[in-house]
This record gives sequence, C-alpha cells and structure tokens, in this order.
Amino acid sequence: MQRDKQIIKVSIYWIITNIVLVIFKAIVWFLSNSIAIILDALNNLSDVLSSAITIVGTKLSSKRPDKEHPYGHWRIEYFSALIIAVIILTAWLVAMKESVLKIINAEKATYSIYTIIVIIAAIFTKFFLWRYVKNQWERLNSGSLVASGVDALNDCLISLWTLVAAIISMIWWFSLEWYLWCVIALFIIKTAFEILKKSVNDVIGTRADQKIIDKLKSKISSYDDVLWVYDLILHNYGPNNIIAMAHIQVNDEMKAKKIHRLTRTISTDIFTEYGIILTLGIYACNDEWIYGDIQKRLNEIIKKHKSIIQMHGFYVDEKVNTVYFDLIFNFDEKRPENIVKQIKNEIKKDFPQYEYNIIIDTDFSD
Repeated sequence: MQRDKQIIKVSIYWIITNIVLVIFKAIVWFLSNSIAIILDALNNLSDVLSSAITIVGTKLSSKRPDKEHPYGHWRIEYFSALIIAVIILTAWLVAMKESVLKIINAEKATYSIYTIIVIIAAIFTKFFLWRYVKNQWERLNSGSLVASGVDALNDCLISLWTLVAAIISMIWWFSLEWYLWCVIALFIIKTAFEILKKSVNDVIGTRADQKIIDKLKSKISSYDDVLWVYDLILHNYGPNNIIAMAHIQVNDEMKAKKIHRLTRTISTDIFTEYGIILTLGIYACNDEWIYGDIQKRLNEIIKKHKSIIQMHGFYVDEKVNTVYFDLIFNFDEKRPENIVKQIKNEIKKDFPQYEYNIIIDTDFSD
C-alpha cells in the first residue's frame, strides 16, 4: 500500500508541475504567437493526462485479490504504461505532422524575451522533475513512472534544443525550428515505440530475467538433499508479485517427512530473500550407477537431435518397468513428438524390457 501511495504522490507532483508549465507557455504564446511554444504546451498537457492515467491505474492495480482475480490486479499497471506510451506516440505524431507542414509552407517561428525565459524555466523544471521521478521509479519499480520519467527527460531535451533554435532565430534570423522539431519527434516516437513494446511484452509475458533465474537455481541447489533443479518458471502478475514453480530431484528413498521439511524450508527462504512465492515439484532419482547404461545410451541417441536442449528427470521404476524422463526442445522444432517417437523406438531396441514415458517440456528458462 505504501508503494501505491508513493506512486500517486509522484504523479500528483507531476500533474501540478505540468499544469503550471502549460499556463506559463499559454501566456507566452498569447504574447508572442509562437507555434513552437504552443506545441510544447500541448506536450505538457499530454503529460498531465498521462499522470492522471498513472493515478487511476495505480488505484485499480492496488485492489485486493477477489474470486474473479485471485492473483490480484497488479498487471493493470502494465496497461497504464501502455496507454501512456500511446498518448506520447500520438502527441508527437501530431507534432511531427505540424512541423512538416510548417517546413512545406516555409513558416518561421516567432520568439521574444518572454519565450526565452519560459523555455529556460522549463528546462530546469523538467530536469529536476526527471531526476526526482527517476529515483522514484527505481525505488518503486513502476512501469508507469518509467514512462513518465523518460517523457520528462525528453521534454528537457526538447526545451534545450528549442532554446538553441530560438537564440539562433533571434540573432541570425535563420529559422531551423521546424527541422529541429521533426528530428526530436522522430527520436521521441522511437522511444514511445520502445516503451509500448515493453508494456505489451509485460502484458503478454516474456522470458524471465536470466540473473533472477540463476540466483534462484543457485539458492535451491545449495540445499544438501537437492540433487538437481530444473523447470523453473516465473509467473509475473505485476510489479513485486511473482509466483514461481520448479522441480527438484531427490533420492528415491527419501521419506515424505523429510521431503516436507525440505520443500517448506526452501519455499520459506526464497520468499524471505526474494519475495517470490515458490511451489516445488518432486522428482525421484535412482542411484546413478544402477541404471547408468540406459542413461548413457539415451544421451548418445539424444545427441543426434540438435533441437533437443536438455534431458532431465530420468528415473527407472522397476515395479512398472517404466523409464521416465523429460526432453526440452528449442522453439525452432515444430514437430517434437516425431523425434520422441524415434527416440523411443531406438532405445527400445537396446532395452526392450521397459516402457518409456517421455514428457515434452518447454524451454521456459535456461
């Protein structure tokens, strides 16, 4: 809850600052009739709308889980960032269109001493606002604040270049404002697309950060009774709301009481250290020397298939004469079931006394 209040607080500061800038720029536009200034003011107005969306999104995302949404509403923040990116993109597409029209019509922007003062004030205001928002988004891990912070830095650069163009225009009567706005618009449109892409990826779900995967696997592997860790999956239900699943392999003679103690200890430690809710699945493991010949032959067969990344979960159950293992294929393999059939046929020639239960796994994490 404290995180939500902080994001809303930052957004309110953002709104107030941009409203003040809009008012001052509107006054200067009235005095100087500078189209460049009014475009800049409209950009600040879009920032106000973006911050309002951040507040609404934060309020909605902080709602408690309910029967319909048992994982909570945190992903609404990703939609907020997506909408903000669309607003930035739209505003700057309009600005670019206006700039191109001004270049075609050979119109010159007009500036005065009032314009220069407001532009300088805007540069300092946006710079300090960007620094403030940057510190907050890093601390609060908010996608919406990232979008707002990037926009603040862009506004600062825009105002800086507008100041340079204004001084050149006033001293040498050489007008490059609209060319400058076109270049700036292209840069910001590119940035908006990048934010849009990240937001869409957050909504769809992407591969987990490899650094987090490595840390979690290393932590889980550090327990004495854990022989192997695989199938680690992270489900991101919003900032600071991650649910993980993993399989661990233990000795097949390990009793339920000891397995319970092990899994509880691991899950509690992971939550304490990383704030991640972890569920563990258990795979049994034979003494590697007893069935080493089967495993060795399987490895030889599997090496022939370049699309297979890994075999794991190998276990032989003598009571039902079945060999179990999982195969991970890369995403380029379109028909993994055909390869599984080939492997079954080949291994059965050497060890016909067993049935082979092979699960096709997905490459969720390395």
